[in-house]
Amino acid sequence: MAAPSTASAPAQPLAQRLRNLAPGLLLCFGIAALAILLRNLTGIAALNPVVVALVLGVAVGAAVGRPAALKPGVAYAVRPVLRAAIVLLGLQVTLGMLWSLGPGALALAVLVVAATLPFTIWLGARMGVDPALAQLIGTGTAICGASAIVAANQVARGREEDVTYALAVITLFGTLALVLFPYLADLMGMPAESYGLWAGAAIHEVVQAVGAAAAGGPEAAQSGTVMKLARVFLLAPAVLALGWWVARRTHAEAGPVKAPVPWFAFGFLGLVALGSTGLVPAFAVEASRFLVPLMLAASVAALGLQTDLKALKARGATPLLLGAASTGFITLLALAGVLAIG
Repeated sequence: MAAPSTASAPAQPLAQRLRNLAPGLLLCFGIAALAILLRNLTGIAALNPVVVALVLGVAVGAAVGRPAALKPGVAYAVRPVLRAAIVLLGLQVTLGMLWSLGPGALALAVLVVAATLPFTIWLGARMGVDPALAQLIGTGTAICGASAIVAANQVARGREEDVTYALAVITLFGTLALVLFPYLADLMGMPAESYGLWAGAAIHEVVQAVGAAAAGGPEAAQSGTVMKLARVFLLAPAVLALGWWVARRTHAEAGPVKAPVPWFAFGFLGLVALGSTGLVPAFAVEASRFLVPLMLAASVAALGLQTDLKALKARGATPLLLGAASTGFITLLALAGVLAIG
């Protein structure tokens, strides 16, 4: 009798792995889809699906706990799904967009990121805030809010409640900026282009910055959007620098430690370069605009599912004050820079 075929044997582990991942991934992407649907139904552009997914994830986690069947897929959403989303984000930024800002505005984008992140880490240490949480608040404030926080945690290695707290801080102060910036610009009599640059250089989330800039008219919306994208471009260099700094600090405290290599940051830069060639089809860029928010929301929903509410409460109000100080710092620094470049 012929020996039984073993051709399908190698596929069995993959099939089993997919079965293990499916429950958690389906839940995370289901929460993400619901978060996006809620934003679309309400028509409130500032209602970030990533933050809505976080709230829903925390609520579901508190209600159902952490069943073993969900853990593999939830863990997969936290890392591989997130990293793929950050790589795809690179399709939405081109070098031509950045160059259109001009040297003064580009220098301002670099300045606010290069100064705000270390300032927040330094001040957090003086205030007694956990280093990982201070790093996440600083990254979210300096670069692009939720996307930056979840990306930076790949090297900061904070706990789930650190990410949740940082996202809450960024959402609160970014929303306040969205409301207040148009009024402040009117009081100061800022020209439209200068106002857009200020909003793009200072406000945390992309949607918050663009929404605030749009309140100043089409010229402000254009300059604000491109300035904000310049900060998004700096996500990869900032994460690389943060990983180096964390490893250096850990080395000083606990001996030699290998610096984590966030390969997704190089993938992000690679897609920026590829997109800048004009070879990427328009439908691929549009697909990334749909996929990136969905994948980021799924990843943050997974973090919410893993968040311990008691540990979150134990963080206290000090990190909130750190977020306020960091927001004030980048707001004033960006304003000074815009006034300097005219």
